[in-house]
Amino acid sequence: MNKKQLIALADKYGAHNYKPLDIVLERGEGVWVYDTDGKKYLDCLSAYSALNQGHVHPKILATFQEQARKLTLTSRAFRNDQLPLLYKDLCDLTGYEMAIIMNSGSEAVETALKISRKWGYQTKGIEKHKAEIIVADGNFHGRTISIISFSTEPLYRDCFGPYTPGFKIAKYGDLDSIISLINENTAAIMLEPIQGEAGVIVPPEGYLKAVSNVCKDNNILFIADEIQTGLGRTGKLFACDHEKVKPDVVIIGKALSGGFYPVSAVLSSASVLGLFIPGEHGSTFGGNPLGAAVARSALRVLVEDNMITNAAILGDTYLYSIRKVPSFGVVIQKTIIKNIICYPPFFH
Repeated sequence: MNKKQLIALADKYGAHNYKPLDIVLERGEGVWVYDTDGKKYLDCLSAYSALNQGHVHPKILATFQEQARKLTLTSRAFRNDQLPLLYKDLCDLTGYEMAIIMNSGSEAVETALKISRKWGYQTKGIEKHKAEIIVADGNFHGRTISIISFSTEPLYRDCFGPYTPGFKIAKYGDLDSIISLINENTAAIMLEPIQGEAGVIVPPEGYLKAVSNVCKDNNILFIADEIQTGLGRTGKLFACDHEKVKPDVVIIGKALSGGFYPVSAVLSSASVLGLFIPGEHGSTFGGNPLGAAVARSALRVLVEDNMITNAAILGDTYLYSIRKVPSFGVVIQKTIIKNIICYPPFFH
């Protein structure tokens, strides 16, 4: 089928929950994608950071093919030989004590919300079913009912109420706004270290460190949603690393599978994730052997191919080059250019 026919099929039979460009891609390699007309494009979107390792990375592909021939899915009523190794790889790389594996980013966010509430009740002593979680305006943590309940984007929430209670919304980048919302029922503060959907918003210098300190002072969990910023995207393993902050809970996904398979994770201490008991939380595909093997390979590629350092170097290079372009006005210099290093160009 040609491009027009494929677009017509999608428009006729598919729900119109996206409005994509009329480019039909059929192949990808590294930073390049090719459409059905044979045109070649530089992919600067990188699937919202799910493709930090590039399209169809050969090492991850080899792992995917090898594991797919052996075992793809088992019930979590059984153990498999890949999930324990992924747990260890994640903890060794990140310094956290425990991990729980899910599929989508939204699933991982929901997991973090659930365990932070349980921690609030069983560890902090919040009265049951009264736990509150502070988030920021302009946030994007997913599209489930609970998550859109604390979105400030009308498009995401207007037609989908009633909403899940228990969330307070602070102004992003404003520490005083967060402090004003803290009370005896506050279990956690959840933030994106850099807001992606809101327009790549970098908070003021020292903000993440200050939020972390406020959490420590008030016995509150600091949850960092690093689904878009994590795994090398900003030139560090995590965006929080730029301020030497180690959140109590970190949420990752997207690049965790190098674009091959939906894999996400929540990382924390044993005192937090150890609160889950069998049957309380789970997922049919979460922790399956194919996803676990692919994620292990995706992590190895980030380290072995030196991609994290490469992102930092090329980010600086790109920032320097863009600032020299005369057509960028003063306003852009002050807003967008400052942040562009956080989303460096995707070439080697």
